[in-house]
Amino acid sequence: MRNWIACAALAFAAATGAQDTPPDELVKGVMLEIQAIVAQDKELQAGDHAKTIALIEQKALPHFNFGSMTALAVGPAWQKATPEQKKRLVAGFRDLLARTYANSLSAFRELRLDFRPLRMKPADTDVTVRVRVLQSGAQPVDIEYDMEKTVRGWKCYDVRVAGISLVVNYRTEFANLVRDGGVDGLIKALEAKNKASSSPVAGAGKK
Repeated sequence: MRNWIACAALAFAAATGAQDTPPDELVKGVMLEIQAIVAQDKELQAGDHAKTIALIEQKALPHFNFGSMTALAVGPAWQKATPEQKKRLVAGFRDLLARTYANSLSAFRELRLDFRPLRMKPADTDVTVRVRVLQSGAQPVDIEYDMEKTVRGWKCYDVRVAGISLVVNYRTEFANLVRDGGVDGLIKALEAKNKASSSPVAGAGKK
């Protein structure tokens, strides 16, 4: 399920220069754009790891608020972490998602998407954008993007697929690592997992 969630998360965030774009239009536009990119690129369809990582780095990662995502995933221990620890946690979590789900992107081109109407007031700064994935011979799957308005435009801070949250999915695992080794133990575990990956993610420590 994590694979599904992160694939949906990374696939939607392909727009650049979208600071003033409403969140529902942003999600719709970029999901369709990323589908078109993958559909036209045989190397991406074949799972070219380096090319997929480059696409994720360029198109997806800048449009997530990894600070908020990491804080939610880490839970109460986040408040006790030092600025340097927080920086390393954000970099590690960002790197983890990119590395783990890079090869999921090729499947995104085959999804049929139904973009649901957005219920949003003009003053809202935190909204949920809903998309339904239509599958032949199976029940539709609901994807929900939790988005917050920042000075740099709308950013995604959590994704739920069939009600399962990407952030919450990691929270128990992270809590166990903090319990056993403190915040430094979680940082070491993230960095070790990322280091063990076969291919590095360029710029994974950038915000």
